[in-house]
Amino acid sequence: MPQCAGIKRDGGRCAVVVGSEQSHCYAHDPDRSQERKRNASRGGKSKGQGELGELKKLIKDLASRVLDGTADRGRAAVANQLYNTLIRAIEQERKIRELGELAERLEALEEVLKDRRVG
Repeated sequence: MPQCAGIKRDGGRCAVVVGSEQSHCYAHDPDRSQERKRNASRGGKSKGQGELGELKKLIKDLASRVLDGTADRGRAAVANQLYNTLIRAIEQERKIRELGELAERLEALEEVLKDRRVG
């Protein structure tokens, strides 16, 4: 079975099995370096990160106002419940996005296996 020709960061050879027509896995394929860079840059710029940062500020502000007595505790409790609901919705979006990415990767692996069976 063909093995990736890439070299890992520790200097060892990559152990990923590749298709008969491939010399490198996704992580080491020089032709896909731009795609990998684009995908990596998306991680820090996702919509959820901005929302979570904003939510953290709002929750910290709410907690501060509750503790110093300037916020009504009943309304603060309701607001906190709503923030928790929003956080769960953001988490669901993340899970759905990851599931889609995994499905794409699985399809790519299935194509490699199909090519291997044919070849």
